[in-house]
Amino acid sequence: MSRLRILKLGVAALIIGASLGAAPAFAASTQTLTGQISDSMCGAQHKEKGISPADCVRACVKQGAHYALVVGDKVYTLDTSDDSTVSKLNTLAWEKAKVTGTVNGDTITVKSVSAAK
Repeated sequence: MSRLRILKLGVAALIIGASLGAAPAFAASTQTLTGQISDSMCGAQHKEKGISPADCVRACVKQGAHYALVVGDKVYTLDTSDDSTVSKLNTLAWEKAKVTGTVNGDTITVKSVSAAK
């Protein structure tokens, strides 16, 4: 098969794929997840003796860890630079919360956070 023919077939495949909506399949969507607010260092288990899990979350974040959301066995790192959201996460440390944001792998770009009822 000639190089020109291979190139034409490749271009045709890209055009067909785009027209069928193949590209949006990779787009991230906004989701709301409910779980426990933790940190990326400790995840679901806080083993520090003499300190409550909530205080452990806050201490880990002060040392450079990110806030995280534990949903079942999965730990999502929470990505936010909004001061009010960070303050809310600090208040909800080790409590059940609803986090709305864009999920990309193990990271949630946070749009909002609230206490779960």
